[in-house]
Formats: sequence, structure tokens, C-alpha cells
Amino acid sequence: MKPIESIKEFGGWLHRYVHDSNGCHCAMTFSVYLPPQAERAPVPVVYYLSGLTCTDDNVRVKAGAQRYAAELGLALVMPDTSPRGDDVPDEPDRYDLGQGAGFYVDATTERWARHYRMYSYVVRELPALVESELPLQKDRRAITGHSMGGHGALICALKNPGRYRSVSAFAPICHPLRCGWGEGCFSAYLGTDREAWKEYDATEQVLAGANPGPILIDQGDADEFLPDQLYPQDFAEACQRLGVSLTLRMQPGYDHSYHFIGTFIGEHLAFHAQALRD
Repeated sequence: MKPIESIKEFGGWLHRYVHDSNGCHCAMTFSVYLPPQAERAPVPVVYYLSGLTCTDDNVRVKAGAQRYAAELGLALVMPDTSPRGDDVPDEPDRYDLGQGAGFYVDATTERWARHYRMYSYVVRELPALVESELPLQKDRRAITGHSMGGHGALICALKNPGRYRSVSAFAPICHPLRCGWGEGCFSAYLGTDREAWKEYDATEQVLAGANPGPILIDQGDADEFLPDQLYPQDFAEACQRLGVSLTLRMQPGYDHSYHFIGTFIGEHLAFHAQALRD
């Protein structure tokens, strides 16, 4: 991996890298924050998955997470949301499909399958790379994300019990089989068989018996996407029915933006820090 930027923050370092991805068949950019504690010994790591239209830059600039990560001794790994490049398929007239909208699935349809493998990239390829090259504890991982990235965080944890010590999400897409974003992307990336979509639907995964351990979700009740895209109530009902430990906090007045994330990111990182210490 090739370093392209380093910025000192809160006693640690915010790095940006580019590397050639074997899974996505293109150059991929990602950012890593190493807290000051990483200069002395490997530290636990939280993976943060961003939402539609984002790159790795959104969270590292807008969320204010690095201050809390420095205090708690956590590394942050912040991947891009999709493969990118001139040879990578895209739908430039749509913000919710193609580049910037990888949806954290491994695509199976002919047009998208070669490059759009963000699930495998996040779960296997990127961790193998950064955990071999940087002072990160290989057995102490957590994962979180926002919106599409919240969907990704839940899916990665639900499908890989034991890989992550904890999982949280901000305004995640909880039931993509029911929402326009999910239907549009899943039909493109995964084909028309809706049964196959359940592999990447958090609510359906819980109903099928998946249980990653305690889950924390924050959701603003003034979120403009809450009524017809996110469906946290479906996920909560499935968790209650199957005995999955979920803390769903409906936050009065908050929307879908990074103002919302910045308000609660410290609490999420503290939640992960506790799990990573246990």
C-alpha cells in the first residue's frame, strides 16, 4: 500500500493510502487514524463504513471521531464506498448505484461482478492488508457505519460471528428488501432472485438465526429517509423475536447528516472500546 497523505491529529496520525485491490480489480483509496498509543504497541481497530455518495474523506473530516479514538486508544480504518476508475462500471445519472454506491455486497451479475466486491473487500482483503502492515491488533476488531455503511456494518457482523467484538450503526438501511435503495441496487448487483438478496439484508439475516452479539443503533426521528428507506422497526422486531441483543436509540430531532453522527460518535466509540477491552 502506498502512502499519499499523513496529518498529525490529537497526538496520533491520520494516514491515507492507495493500493491495487485484487478483489475489486482497481486502485482503492482508504484512510487510517492511528492514535498516539500505536507508537508503543498494536491497538484495537474500528472499521467505519460510509454511506451513499461518500468516499473515505467524509467521515475523517466531518465526524470528529479522531479525538475520541485518540482518547480511547483505538485505530480507525475508513475504506471507500465502492471501486472507482475509468474501467469500473458506473451509472453517472444515479447517486444510488455504481461508483459511490457499492452497498457492501459481492455482485454476481455480469456487468458488476468483476469490480463490485465490497463485502469481501471490507471483511477480508482490506483487514488482511492493514493488519499486516500497521500496528493493529488482529483479534480485536469492531465495525460501525452510516446509512448504506450501517447496512454494511450489520451485514459484515451478522455474517461473520466472532470476527468483530462489537457492531454499531447510525441510521442504517435495515431491511433493503423493502426499500427503494435496496431494490434498485440489489436487482442490479445480485439479479432478480429476491431470495438471493436475503444474504445481504440485516433483518432477514436475524430472522434466519444470525446473532453477532450486542448491537447499538442510533436513529434520528427527524431523518428524512426514515419512513421509506431505513426500517429500523423491522430490524428491532426481528431482534426481539429471535433474542438478539439490540439497543435502538431513537434520537429526537436529529436528521441523517454528519451533524447527527458527530453528536453520538463518541458514545459509539466508547461502546466499541469497552467490547474491545473485554
